[in-house]
Amino acid sequence: MSIPYQPNPQTYIQAATNIDPNPDKGLGASIATSGGALLAYAGPSGTIADVTDSAPPDRISVYVVRPGDTLSEIGAMFNVSVNTIVWANNLSSVNDVHPGDTLIILPVSGVKHTVAKSDTLASVAKKYGGDANEIAQYNGLDASAPLTVGSVIIIPGGEDTAPAAPSAGRATPHRVIREPYLGGSGAAEPGYYVNPLPGGIITQGIHGWNAVDIGAPRGTPIHAAASGTVIIARNNGAWNGGYGNYVVITHSNGTQTLYAHMTHPIVSPGESVSGGQVIGYVGMTGLTTGPHLHFEVRGAANPFRNCSVGSVCSPQ
Repeated sequence: MSIPYQPNPQTYIQAATNIDPNPDKGLGASIATSGGALLAYAGPSGTIADVTDSAPPDRISVYVVRPGDTLSEIGAMFNVSVNTIVWANNLSSVNDVHPGDTLIILPVSGVKHTVAKSDTLASVAKKYGGDANEIAQYNGLDASAPLTVGSVIIIPGGEDTAPAAPSAGRATPHRVIREPYLGGSGAAEPGYYVNPLPGGIITQGIHGWNAVDIGAPRGTPIHAAASGTVIIARNNGAWNGGYGNYVVITHSNGTQTLYAHMTHPIVSPGESVSGGQVIGYVGMTGLTTGPHLHFEVRGAANPFRNCSVGSVCSPQ
């Protein structure tokens, strides 16, 4: 369910003007590359405030529903699909929005796929490196029902593969078309971020939206990686786009950090935090198979990008 919020009439986010309208931005959520990969777009970023400029394409946005708003209109403001909003906010239907609700706008990326006769959720997930449950959730599908041949679905976070040009006398290799923010989304910021989970073990390297996974026992304190302002603190134990209970902090250098799968956050939207301050605890909410912190950096290189899986590593 969406989060009730009592907004000041002067603090609504205003949609940015798209100086280059393009009706072919793949279901409104993103644009398709020639190989079918989708590149996400986002509108205004971060705080509940008047915003006139477009945000960089990897930032998470927050929007307060106004009287008369529909999900399709909100999606158009941010250049995302209705499903993107439903998926990220655990809405029961497209009509499950009310004035004053706060919606999280995730710039979802992925692959657009046209269902063939033999396709199943499992086979499509395997093909693109996605997750079957996540695909069903995002596209509003019944995970136990067969896919409809000819329908178009999106694989969130998926990667498209396409054959490279063949070389004479050689087998045709495959080329991976990567989303540009997968593996890095900006310049390095040496010394800016502190360790959000001191003593934690790197359990997965760069994946998704410039994220690493850091393992630690359930209940281990999670720290803010830098000083900033909390813009999201989800604490309802639900799916939340796979993040479960999570926190997003915006920082003075223009970046955002995201901390997912918490047992629960202990901070609130609008709260100022200091680098190293405890903001929540390691858990297993959302899409996870064990207790860990999913740590994203949006707008800069992840400080753990060069750390080896299985190591206890310091931010670089």
